Amino acid sequence: MTSFPGSPRLQKGAIIGLDPFNPLASVIVFQYNPDTMTRTIAAQTTGGNADRGEALRLKGPPQETIKLDVEIDATEQLERGDGIAGSMGVYPALASLEMLLYPKSALVIANEVLLNIGVIEVIPPEAPLTLFIWGVNRIVPVRLTELGITEEAYDPNLNPIRAKVSLSLRVLNYHDLGLLSVGGTLFMAHQIAKEVMATIGSVGNIAGAVSGSFSTGG
Repeated sequence: MTSFPGSPRLQKGAIIGLDPFNPLASVIVFQYNPDTMTRTIAAQTTGGNADRGEALRLKGPPQETIKLDVEIDATEQLERGDGIAGSMGVYPALASLEMLLYPKSALVIANEVLLNIGVIEVIPPEAPLTLFIWGVNRIVPVRLTELGITEEAYDPNLNPIRAKVSLSLRVLNYHDLGLLSVGGTLFMAHQIAKEVMATIGSVGNIAGAVSGSFSTGG
């Protein structure tokens, strides 16, 4: 079925792990955009015991968490005879998400070798910088905090061919990453874009209120 020629092209949400050593391992473009997304924003205040003059002060940007469910389905690929879907189902897509929570195996092995030869301090493995992309107005660094996978159908070899994935993300800000880091710069750009949109919204509300008062007064 073809879409109406004048309809806008649908942008796909995505999660991308920026790993310079394996750049393709964690690129997840949503097959179907979720219909809903839950965002929780908690203020970072100076605390309940602050002096009166400090009551309105903020320690930094709020902590934001994002929760959404993503569906992954290999049915169409199987109907087209796709070789990867035929041999592994949706395992590769699930693995791309799961690898955002795994330390790299090569680094784990290297750290174990260092421990065995007597190196006292070993640096813990670091996850790749992960970006949540939801249109041009929302590109933010995140940490995947929880991943729930419900496999709903299997092929004859027990490869999952349909799954629902529940994602819990914590948005990382410039206090977490440093303002001059890539992630910190992206978050600051996101905050500035919010400030611009908030100003536009306020101007629109004032203009609407003024217009409404004139119309009712007349």
